[in-house]
Formats: sequence, structure tokens, C-alpha cells
Amino acid sequence: MNLLAKILDYSLWPGLMLIAGTGLAVGLSLQHGPLAFNLTYLVLAGTLYLLEKARPHEPTWLEADGQEIPDVTHTLVTKVAVQVAVVALANSGITLQWGARSGGPIWPTHWPLPLQVSIALISAEFGLYWAHRIAHEWPALWRFHAVHHSSERLWFLNTGRFHFVDTLKSLILSIPILLGAGAPGDVIVWVSGLTAFIGILTHCNVRMRFGWLNFIFNTPGLHRWHHSKDLREGNKNYGENLVIWDLIFRTYYDDARRRPPAAIGIREAMPPTFYQQVVVPFIWNKYQRKAALKKRVIEASLKVLPGPCPPPT
Repeated sequence: MNLLAKILDYSLWPGLMLIAGTGLAVGLSLQHGPLAFNLTYLVLAGTLYLLEKARPHEPTWLEADGQEIPDVTHTLVTKVAVQVAVVALANSGITLQWGARSGGPIWPTHWPLPLQVSIALISAEFGLYWAHRIAHEWPALWRFHAVHHSSERLWFLNTGRFHFVDTLKSLILSIPILLGAGAPGDVIVWVSGLTAFIGILTHCNVRMRFGWLNFIFNTPGLHRWHHSKDLREGNKNYGENLVIWDLIFRTYYDDARRRPPAAIGIREAMPPTFYQQVVVPFIWNKYQRKAALKKRVIEASLKVLPGPCPPPT
């Protein structure tokens, strides 16, 4: 690997985050937070699309898997729902403008904004970490989170492939932490924007290297292990933005000696359409029994099929 390629590998993730954060900052300063966020997010998505074609981490993930429409639909539904929720929660019903909610009495509003955002990220991450972890460890919640993990490739478009119940759970366990601490509206908007930017980068299929960033942020390199079918790897790295709680609760995982697996997904059955994926968690056990029976019937029929005719003697 030549020096320029190595520099590009290490600079892509922080560079894209810096550009996205700058776009959001400019928009907030001009009182156009939602517009700036959406434009920045679309530019970031388009950039990742081109980078995935030019320098994929896993070339096999470039192949269509028939889930493009569900991926897009889940993402649109999730992003719209989150933006509506953030607007409502950040302003607590007082105003319709983002960032207009002033801080509470215990929040250090006199601190520089970057420091406030850092504290808010760590605080919200505690709720996001446990929302994610219980979604893996509690069967009643896994059936909703399985919609996300059922994807057999990672690319920028399935960053929002979440069941609405799964998304709602994460919001309930994270945003109220900030509201209870008295975080002002602009800080909540920053946390939500950075979460979206880190999320789409985390799922992108772009060749990057991360070094020491792996011990601070949830990078694509760490998240690829999280999508492993091997639960010794998959039930790790629950952090949404940061890995601080993974390190504290000993669920951090990385193995620099090998690549994360290319064959990802879930062991259970998942229907192919968006509507079916929304419904199936509510009839999970019934659907799994039906899918298992169908699989056994197919396997049995293959065993009884006649083999090729022997060559004439």
C-alpha cells in the first residue's frame, strides 16, 4: 500500500465527519437547522454511494440482494419519525423552531458548546447502549431488532433499516436522559445530527482504516463485527456513537488479525417485503415455525428427487 492510499484510508472517516459537522454548524448558525441537516445528510449519502463504488471494503456487498426497496422505505420512515420526535422533544411543545429550548438549571450552559455536546453524547450513549444491548439479549425485543440484522450486506442505504418499535425504544431510552439533565435544544439537535452522520458512516461499505478512533467512536470497522452471525462477535460493540460503555461493560470487540466476516445476517427467517417485515415481529414464533416447516419440506423433496441417469453400458 503506497503512502497516499494509506493516508486516504485513515483520513476518510474523520474527514467526512468534519465536513458533515461543519454543514450542520453553518445551518444552525443561520437558523436553518432542519434544512442544513437534511442537505448535509443527502450530500454525505451521495458521497458514500460514489465511494462504495470506487473503493468498497467488501466487493461482494455491491451485489444487489433484493432488499433495496425495503431498505429505502425503512430508512425514510425511520428518519422522518426521528426528526419529528427530536423537534417535539427538543422544544417540549413550546415552539416549533429547532434549538429554541433553553437549558435547565443543572445543565452547564456556560460551558463551550463542543464540551456540552460531548457530555450530551456520553450521557445519551448510556441509554442507546442499553437499548441496543437488550434488543439482542431479550427475545421479545430481538424480533424487532432482527429486521435490521437480517440484511446480508452493509451499505449506506440500510443504515435506517429499523423497525419503528426498535427506533422508538432507542429514543425513549436516550433522549429523556438529555431532557432530564436540562440539555438545551441546540445540544439535543447536535446529538441527533451526529448520531445520524455516524450511523450512515458506520454502515457504509467503504474501505477505511481507523486506528485509535476505534477506541472512541463506533466505526465501520467495529460495527462489521457486530453484524457477524457468530454471537461471540455479534453480541458485542453495542455503542451507537461511542464505545465508552462497551469498554466499561466489557462488550467491546475487535480483532486486528483478521477481517470481519463477509457473510452476515441472522439465523432466523425474515420475509422479503417492507410490509411483511413490519408485521412479522408481532407474529414471530408462528412465522418461524412456518418457515422451518417449509425448509424441511424443501429439503425432504430434494432428497427424493431422482438422480441423473447412469450412462449406457
